[in-house]
Order: sequence, then structure tokens, then C-alpha cells
Amino acid sequence: MKTIGFISDTHGTLDPAAYAALADSDVIIHAGDIGRPSVLTELRCLAPTIAVLGNNDFPEYGSDVDHFATPEIEGVRFLVGHEPIYVTPRAFPQRLKPGDPIPDVIVHGHVHYPRLEWGPSVRPAKLLLCPGAVLRPRNGSVRAIAKMQVEDGRILRAWVEDLRGNQLMTFPA
Repeated sequence: MKTIGFISDTHGTLDPAAYAALADSDVIIHAGDIGRPSVLTELRCLAPTIAVLGNNDFPEYGSDVDHFATPEIEGVRFLVGHEPIYVTPRAFPQRLKPGDPIPDVIVHGHVHYPRLEWGPSVRPAKLLLCPGAVLRPRNGSVRAIAKMQVEDGRILRAWVEDLRGNQLMTFPA
């Protein structure tokens, strides 16, 4: 089993509470608006980190950080992009190449509030996740990160938590 930590919209500041919240992650996914290369450097001290560029990022993070990422972790396939409009199921024809597998999990940032959705609105994916924002949350939300436990191609559990460790949303509910 692996624990994946999700973070987004750091905008150049990695809050110590967010860093601590991600300390038990086996892999970290940053869903864009990183802000500074040092944010990824710090996250990589905790665990291997996959990141995508946000609308406020420039290609200063190296060739392994692009607009989209399609990692597979413990047999679970992810499609990661910063803006939700570019990674929703309707956008799959533009993001996936012929023969690419359908992602199990869609991950995005940008909106600055957490989302954890499943069911008909995210099909053919199984889950849509936005960790919210570490800096400047919106829509009455709090600063948050997300986590997921995966094993043998299955999503065992996913949740969004505030930076004090309080769970805000969970899958399965």
C-alpha cells in the first residue's frame, strides 16, 4: 500500500504545516501554481514528487514538470493538470493519446477550494480530486491538502484535510 499526498496552489510558499501534513506520503503530487523551484525541492525531501505547471508557473522547474502528468502508482492511473477544464472527462480526447488508458483519478488545482467527487459526473474516471489551496483558499474553505491510499490497482481511501489534520471530505463516504 502507498500513501499519496496532494498539494496545490502553494504560490511560492510551502507552509510548515502543509510540509508536516505530507510527511507520511510515499509519493507527492503537486497540482500546479508551484511558485518557486524551492517548493519542489522541499517536497522532494519528503518523497518523490510529481508536479504540473499552473497558470502562474513558468518552465523553470526542469523538463520533468509539464502542463500535464499521467503517472501510475500501485496500478492506479492518474491524469493531473492544473485547471479543471483541461482534465475533466470531456477533455480526455485532447489530453489522452490513442491507446492511452482511461485515468482512474483526475487531479486538478486552480480553484483554491477542495473537491472530492465520484459517480456519473466523473465517469469514466472513478474519482476527481482537488486538494484545495495551501495559500489563499476561496469559497469559505480552509488551507488544505489531500491524501489517498492505493494498492494493487485499487483506491482504498481518499480524503481532504485541513492543515491541522481535520478530515473535511472522504471517499468512500
